[in-house]
Amino acid sequence: MDPSVASPRVNQYERGKHTPDSSTLGKLGQVLNVPIAYFYAEDEDLALVIVAFHRSSAAARRRLIATLPKI
Repeated sequence: MDPSVASPRVNQYERGKHTPDSSTLGKLGQVLNVPIAYFYAEDEDLALVIVAFHRSSAAARRRLIATLPKI
């Protein structure tokens, strides 16, 4: 994304005036180190879980997945 239009464009996304396409979400996700699913989370708690899972190690992910049925 051209830096001269990035800030106004992101502002329009934040205000809901425009919706970024999946390619743009992918690029934003890479920059922010979050998966695309983060942008579709219905609430802040779910967004935090998505980011924590995304950033965790494979071993930590396996432990979490094994624990989920017990919750």
